[in-house]
This record gives sequence, C-alpha cells and structure tokens, in this order.
Amino acid sequence: MPKISNVEFLGGVVSGRGYLAHPGTDSPGIIVLQEWWGLVPHIEDVARRFADQGYIALAPDLYHGKKTVEEAEAQHLMEGLDWSLATKEISEAVRYLRAEEGVTRVGVVGFCMGGALTIISACQPGVDAYAAFYGFPPKAAAATDAIIAPGIIFFGEQEEFFSVPDARAFEEKQLACGREVEVVVYPGAGHAFFNNERPEVYRADAANDAWSRTLDLFGRVLRD
Repeated sequence: MPKISNVEFLGGVVSGRGYLAHPGTDSPGIIVLQEWWGLVPHIEDVARRFADQGYIALAPDLYHGKKTVEEAEAQHLMEGLDWSLATKEISEAVRYLRAEEGVTRVGVVGFCMGGALTIISACQPGVDAYAAFYGFPPKAAAATDAIIAPGIIFFGEQEEFFSVPDARAFEEKQLACGREVEVVVYPGAGHAFFNNERPEVYRADAANDAWSRTLDLFGRVLRD
C-alpha cells in the first residue's frame, strides 16, 4: 500500500498543495493533473495506481480546495482558472519532487483540462516525459516547439472538447524534428474514456490500452 499524505510545495513565486502517493522506495516521479472537476477521488486513485507501479505520484490541487460533480460548476471552475498560475504551480510541483523527494526524472500525466496543461507543462524545464489524455491546448496557448521530451496523447474518436487535428499537426511537426510523440485515437470512444467512475463515458478497452502505453512510456524513459 502506498503512503498517502497532503503536501505543500513552496517556491519563490507561487506555492501549492497536493495529494502525494509514495510507494516507500526511491522512485521516479509523476505529476498527475486533474480534470475540470478538481482534485476528486478519481484523480487521487490514479495517483495511487502510479504509486502501486513504483512511482512517487503528486496531484496538485489547482483549484485550491474547490471541486464538484456538477458539469456547470466544473465549467465555471475551469473558466476561472488562471492557467499561467496553474502552470507555475505545476512547475513548483516538479521542483518539489526533485528537491524534496529526491527524484531525478519526472513525468507528467493529465486528463481533460489536465491533458492540455500536461502539454503546456512539457514546454517547461524538468519534465522528462508526458502523457496527455483527451486534452490539448489551443493554438498559441503554449510554445509547443520547445517540447523535447517524449510523449503520447490519447483521444477517443468522438472527442468533442479538444482539437484532435491540432494534436495531429503537433505530432507531425515533432516527428519531423526527430522528437518522439504519438497521437492515439480509440474507435468508438469519447471524451473521458479513462474515467472509470463515470460509467456513461468509461471504455475499459481504450482505458486499459492507454494505461499500458503510458506505463510503457514512463517505464522506458523515467527508469534507469
């Protein structure tokens, strides 16, 4: 069983709090980024799943204590998010894992809104690999040409909220530069197909394959 704690990470510019799942051994680090619902039990469960796989997993609370199960409120919370501040908090979370937990390599994984933030955070120093689930930032929202870390991006073919063509264009540019990235689109799946706490959208086949691919990427890049 992983050790669970709530931690605070302090930086020169911003500070943040998060949910930490620790396997009890020296391990690579994973930042787990929330959907628009907030730091809800599903995201905490994902952090624990990574800890069960031998990663120190930290899920920053980007809404600072707010969370919801109502779609309208979730949209309100996301629209009120300061994305620049959130990006800085994620960078501080990466720094915390390196400075306080002693990790030498850090991956970032995120879902929905957190998927878009995963791509944005991969533009920053300190991220060694990334996996974005059904999220991608709008054009000009991030300097994606700066991303050199290997990554993978997942969508269902019925994605309604984020641009799969934009992700495909990013993939093409990255591959042309000799950088590793793959966009995977699952037939018959829609947005949030990984969220097993929402049976109306969950697709076990796609979720299991995406989880396996994510573990393969992180295992290859983050472990010696």
